[in-house]
Formats: sequence, C-alpha cells, structure tokens
Amino acid sequence: MPFFGELFVSDILKKPILDPKGEEIGKVRDIVVIKGEPFPKVSALIVERKKRLFNLPWNNLNIFNKRIISAQIYSDLLQHYDYSETDLLIVRDIFDKQIVDANGARVVRVNDVKLEGFDSAAILVAVDVGMRGIMRRLGVERGGEDMMRLFKKHLPYNLISWNYIQPLEPKLNKISLTVPRQMVSELHPADLADIISQVSHKEGASFFKGLDVETAAEALSELQPDVQAAIITGMDTDSAADIIEEMPPDEAADVLSDLPVDKAKEILEHIEKDEAEDIQELLSHEEDTAGGLMTNQFIAYRPDILVKDAIEKFRKDAEEVETVYYLYVTDADEKIMGVISLRDLLLASLDAKLSDIMKTKLKIVSPDTDEIEVAEIVSKYNLVAIPVVDSEGYMLGIVTIDDVVDRILPPAAKCKRRKV
Repeated sequence: MPFFGELFVSDILKKPILDPKGEEIGKVRDIVVIKGEPFPKVSALIVERKKRLFNLPWNNLNIFNKRIISAQIYSDLLQHYDYSETDLLIVRDIFDKQIVDANGARVVRVNDVKLEGFDSAAILVAVDVGMRGIMRRLGVERGGEDMMRLFKKHLPYNLISWNYIQPLEPKLNKISLTVPRQMVSELHPADLADIISQVSHKEGASFFKGLDVETAAEALSELQPDVQAAIITGMDTDSAADIIEEMPPDEAADVLSDLPVDKAKEILEHIEKDEAEDIQELLSHEEDTAGGLMTNQFIAYRPDILVKDAIEKFRKDAEEVETVYYLYVTDADEKIMGVISLRDLLLASLDAKLSDIMKTKLKIVSPDTDEIEVAEIVSKYNLVAIPVVDSEGYMLGIVTIDDVVDRILPPAAKCKRRKV
C-alpha cells in the first residue's frame, strides 16, 4: 500500500475516505497503532459512517495522503468497530497526553502526531508539542502562518522525535521520555537541545539544571539565543560561570553577548582570569568579521621542535582545544611563521624539525576581514581553518570551517553577538 509523503494526524481527521468508484464510505475518526520497527505504525483507520464506527485495515487502503484517502474495498465490506481498551488509538490515547521524563517530571503536552512513510507503512515519527499543533487541530494553522509572516516571523515546528519516546501501551495516562535526567549526557548535545527547546523557559531551565556541567555546556551552545539567555539569566552566578567556563571561548562569547550587560559582567568576574580575558578579547570584535568568527584556542609550537616531540606534546595539548585541524608554527614573539597539517605531521620523519615540514605560503585574514570574504577564501583554497593575524604578524586565533558555515548558513541555534 503506497504512502505518499508525510502528514500530521490532524490533517486527515474527519477527511472523507473514498471507495474504488470514488464514493464516500465514511470519514476518518481515529487511527489504530501497533508496535513496529523502527517506530510504531498504523494498522487501521477507524471510519465513522452514519454515526457508526467501522474498522478499515491498513492493507485495504489504496491511497493515503493529505489530499486523498481511498480504499480498495466498498462500504459493505467494512467491519463494525467497538472501542477496545486493548487497542492503542492516536486521538483517544495519545492526543493531549502529558510527556514526562523518566523521573516523573512533566515536560509538555501532545498536540498532534506526525506520520511518515516507511516500507509501504505509515509510521509515527514525532509528536508535535507546540502552538502550531494546537492551531492545526483548530483548523487555523494557515491563518497563523499568514499572521506571523506579517511580522516577518515564522510559526515554528516544535517536534519531539519518537526516538525519545518510550514504547507505547494501551490505557495510556501519560507518555514518557526514554531517558532519565541522569542519563541525558549520553544524548548528542543537539538532540538534548531539541528536547529542551520544546518546553517553556521555566521547564527548560528546570530540566537544564539537572545536567552535569560538561553536558550543560555542550547543550547550551546548541540552543537558540533567547533560550540560552533565559536559562543563564535564571541561574545563580556561580553555576552559570561554571557552565560558561566549560565552553570554548568563542561559544561562551556568543552566549554572554545575548545576556544583560550587568549579568554578563558578573559572570565574567566569576570566571578564571585567563579564560575571562580570552572571552573579553573575542567580544571586542565586530560580529560580522573574522575577529567575530574566530576562536582564540589553537595549537602553535616553535620551529625548532622535533616532530617526535611535537607529536608527544600535541597529545596533551589537544585535550584542551575544541577543534584541531592544523598545527601552527610561531616564533618566540608568537608571530606566525608557518602551518602544518596533521597528516603532514604524522607522515614526517620523527627527527625532522617543524621548520623543515611547515608550509610558509600562508592564507591568512585580519581580524577586520568581512565574514563573506573569509568564507570565500576558505572555499577557494579548500581550507578547514584559517589563521587570524594582526597587522604586525601576531596570531590572534583561527576561523574554522564550521564557524563559517554556521554564520553564512546559520542554524536557529546560532546567534549574533554584541559587545559586553
């Protein structure tokens, strides 16, 4: 049975179902769900006809999408349906249920369910917990989109993937997330941010406070600016400082730039001096320049170091740096002399000096270089990072390819920064 595209259950409720001749055999009243791999799947439609309910098995459907639903059978072959507590129905049992985490804390309420096609089946892939789901059920989603467009905004989708939902059973009184708070560190930070983003700021802050510092720092960088600001502003200064201090300087600067100035300065005062100075230095650059894009975390060694010593030293130093693509060579004054790819470093003779294998024809940018020009240089020369160097040759930091992509094609979670 073909399934075309994706849809939300609210899109098809009360929608007519046609027989092979195009005659209406009833309207969609509910959907029966059974266990499936990788996700629960639709086993039948509950059809309402003349105030009576009938069961239309999935394998008796011909077309199933937002525009048309048609059956392979006629109305006289429909089997009468009586509600059963052993069946799991989307509208009766899933709609409006609260989602809780594994520790029992309320998270959100299910407003709609998203279906997608998979191997000729319709599977449940996500629950809609946002305002769009409510508006869709009320039949005013399009109007809501038009209204938001007038204000140059969009109506967001707030979905929680079925990856995070525990297996469903009949007689539901709640729906549970698959992971307790103490286990969320196993989730990818972006996935964790997705969950936090679906709830109110108050609930998100409560959930966030249960994370360990390292996990919190990773998740925070993935959240939208307004969520970041709400969470950090609501925390005590010491806790907020611990999290900010755990983040790479460039990401910490992004978060602090969206906080009230007094709060940002208060947090900086509680951060270790050297790290606070790194963040302050990044905040001093205009947001749309190489200085605004760069991180001042990089690895640089002197030219007379042997390759074998550099490799041994690198193993320790790389643990403290978020992203390492190249090894830079600087003189005693920290002026840049050359660059070595990690590949060249590993393939070089162990007794060679870094000055023997470094490339001296460097592509560099100044801290004032426009971000578009930075992106063009990175793209033209197939670089994964480019040094940021001042007018006297001192190396200030690097702009990495992921920072360029995030700025030029920004995900919702990334923010513009202002000075503090």
